[in-house]
Amino acid sequence: MKKRKILQNLMYLPALGLMIAFIVYPLFRGFLYSFYKWNGYSQNMTFVGFKNYLDMMGNQFFRIAFWNTVLYAVFSTLLQEVLGIAFALFLNSRFKGRIAVRTVIYLPVIISALLIGYMMTFLFQYHYGVFNEILQWFGMEPIDWLRDPGRGRLIISLVTGWHYTGSSMIIFMAGLQNIPDMYIEAAKLDGATKWQLFSRITLPLLQPAVASTVLLNMVGGLKIYDSIVSLTNGGPVQKTNSLSTLISYTYFTSEKAGYASAIGMFQFVFIFIISFFINRYFAGKEVEY
Repeated sequence: MKKRKILQNLMYLPALGLMIAFIVYPLFRGFLYSFYKWNGYSQNMTFVGFKNYLDMMGNQFFRIAFWNTVLYAVFSTLLQEVLGIAFALFLNSRFKGRIAVRTVIYLPVIISALLIGYMMTFLFQYHYGVFNEILQWFGMEPIDWLRDPGRGRLIISLVTGWHYTGSSMIIFMAGLQNIPDMYIEAAKLDGATKWQLFSRITLPLLQPAVASTVLLNMVGGLKIYDSIVSLTNGGPVQKTNSLSTLISYTYFTSEKAGYASAIGMFQFVFIFIISFFINRYFAGKEVEY
């Protein structure tokens, strides 16, 4: 029995090795680089202590990227939650073609976010964009949708929310199928309306699914990168950057690897804190049944 436990523990070693090589070690190196002034490729590195962190806090573009990241995460999460629950409730009923509809809704999830973003540019681009072509048919002037920072942020949030709605839908559908039918039937016998069924029974019993989707969607939104690169590339004038795209711009374009590492460490800690509080919040809201 003892040998069997030892062999079972040895099975963890490959996964542990991969985690150390691709997560723990890069995180540790990034933490060290954040205290240096370095261009990312030179052998010369100058220790600057907490200067990168202090410069980061006082930088206008960092503040813009931070609040953009929060906006993208919150707005896209809300959109995914609302649409995910709506589609799950719709597809939980039996009707002809349900599997085909579910496949169509989930299909964007398996497509790269970068590719989705480039596909969406054909809708929003100024010259020959689908929306501008429609506007011109009605005699209206074309709009440069992605040139305005406000519209750009909104479009990025909408595209991200729509792209991953299928994942939330699948989780909510699994949650709905785990709700015992007797609760719904008993409520119907008592004369409960559809809204009361949803708000008093379905939604409280979906708390585990809600907790999972909110956590996954928030973390994904706080790490958003591909959609921004393909839609606006952070422009105009870095006004639509997220923390992830700002890290990429700072490292590869500005050649400030140490400063980019400081932003990366801040992003890691911020996501960790948000995830911790989301787990704490939903831990006390689970309903036993």
